Amino acid sequence: MSVALIAVVLVLLAGHLAPALAGMRHFNWLVAWRQYIVATGAPEGAMAGRFGLFLIAGLPVLLIGLLQLGLRNVWWGVPAFVLATLLLFWCWGPRDLDLDVDAVVDAPDADARREATADLLHGPPPETMDGHAWVEAVFAGALRRWFGPLFWFLLLGAGGVLAYRIVAELGAETAHADAPAAQRDDARGLLSIMDWPVAQLMTLALALAANFDAVFRAWRQWHAEGIRLDTGFLATAARASVDIEVERHDTDLPEADALASTPALLELRDAMSLVWRMLLLWLAVVAIFVLARLIG
Repeated sequence: MSVALIAVVLVLLAGHLAPALAGMRHFNWLVAWRQYIVATGAPEGAMAGRFGLFLIAGLPVLLIGLLQLGLRNVWWGVPAFVLATLLLFWCWGPRDLDLDVDAVVDAPDADARREATADLLHGPPPETMDGHAWVEAVFAGALRRWFGPLFWFLLLGAGGVLAYRIVAELGAETAHADAPAAQRDDARGLLSIMDWPVAQLMTLALALAANFDAVFRAWRQWHAEGIRLDTGFLATAARASVDIEVERHDTDLPEADALASTPALLELRDAMSLVWRMLLLWLAVVAIFVLARLIG
């Protein structure tokens, strides 16, 4: 786990010190790979359904897993570490969330803000966005860009983070809108399963990093209808937390007065601040496990 922690820190540093490298984070090859797998079978056959999805996602993950296993004992594991770090960087994002949020907040005019909003939402922005919509966008981006890859990397290593990114691409990206409907639905279902534990842990971190009572009330109210594979509770808890942050109106921050005239942007900034706190809390927990292992 110490190696995983170092890899995460390196990825975060690379995203800020060399933002141009984010242009390498693309999965264009996955479109051709999916189309090839589907084309090997009948239009309504197994390759267009769950078995095809299993091959599309499973074969690249298996290849990476075998490669990492083979490199584990080579040169004290350095090649395996490099491979894992590169894969985490590749599967991170694809855009850095905090940079996209800063671009929205610092936009000089409406056109620039609309363009920055499209980058943040990873799609065409609506005509208007209130504060809660900004909050939901930030936390949805945090789930898919940061915490999802981080969770599956910590749990299963390089193969885990690659599996998550492939499933996220197949289930959510417009580049795969032409996929067979059943296969697309299965990818979305699998993505929901992979997102659910991440969102739960994000909510727990949010409760510890912000107002515990507000987050717990929002989480409990959302789950009053029963447990389901839906991450809507994260957005509900995030809105409740940001509302309290805005009420406090962090006047100790220099940009608070400038943003006070635009409450929606104030909520956007506070949402990003909460996400940073959550990420630091996750990394602190990982660091505690590392120290406990070293001491033990």
